[in-house]
Amino acid sequence: MKALIGASLPELTEWVKTQEQPAYRGQQLHQWIYQRGIRSLAEISVFPKQWRSQVADWSIGRSEIHHQATALDGTVKFLLRLSDGQIVETVGIPSEQRLTVCVSSQVGCPMACDFCATGKGGFKRNLERHEIVDQVLTVQEVFQQRVSNIVFMGMGEPLLNAENVLEAVRSINEDIGIGRRYITISTVGIPGRIRKLADHHLQATLAVSLHASNQQVRERLIPSARQYPLEALLEECREYVRLTGRRVTFEYILLAGVNDCAEHAIELAEHLRGFQSHVNLIPYNPISEADYQRPDQRRIDGFVKALKDRRIAVSVRRTRGLEADAACGQLRASFAGS
Repeated sequence: MKALIGASLPELTEWVKTQEQPAYRGQQLHQWIYQRGIRSLAEISVFPKQWRSQVADWSIGRSEIHHQATALDGTVKFLLRLSDGQIVETVGIPSEQRLTVCVSSQVGCPMACDFCATGKGGFKRNLERHEIVDQVLTVQEVFQQRVSNIVFMGMGEPLLNAENVLEAVRSINEDIGIGRRYITISTVGIPGRIRKLADHHLQATLAVSLHASNQQVRERLIPSARQYPLEALLEECREYVRLTGRRVTFEYILLAGVNDCAEHAIELAEHLRGFQSHVNLIPYNPISEADYQRPDQRRIDGFVKALKDRRIAVSVRRTRGLEADAACGQLRASFAGS
């Protein structure tokens, strides 16, 4: 086992037995990793001193906090340095009733969405199971507060790293103790992958980054959409609803003069008529690498009204972390070289 974080209780029990320790040490190890958030096996005071010294250098899989930035609203963006020196980003988003972690699934992102800072930086590699779970433990450690919600909306396309993401979801649920209904997996849409996700019956929320009401605009914003027609994506989402009984959230970034007029709202409503879904509108968060603008409040309100008039469930996401470049679409490794 390369890293202990992300491992289940049976896996940890098997590992301690290979170290010629009694099986009950597995339960102790599990508690110290997930409840106490240790960074080294040397910290586990209930372990025999001699054995602790023998395994002190064994990596449990924690990353190093390379940099962190705090916005005025309390949102904290972390740049985490992994064991190979790569930098990944995660965001802790506090509110009165919960603490949400925006988790990355890849170093960089191969989807190259035109409005997204992460996509501008290219793709390096997939994250391993322990590197995903570690992000949650890091936020809990810094905030000194239990994480209640997880959104896979950080760097990367989760369904291009499905195996590690699914293993991480299991660990976040069973080991850290966050209910699956409080976990959201976001995807731009990879042919056939949403259907495969449905087979796992995760009870997590599926969020699909739609961002356009027609194929032409979607191809302009999302290069991969050329290989995945909008109608095919929506049909796969309908099948997901049929198989899981859970509604789909459609994320829609509002870009001034691009996809935010009433005609776009009406077109979107036609696609979603009779669909068990919810539209999450995201007013654009500016980045220096793209020349898009955030629509004014009148335009946003008009889009919402057009959807509500057609009985489409809709909400507007409150912008968090803007000053720390931690808002949706702004993630980038600004301090990666420092």
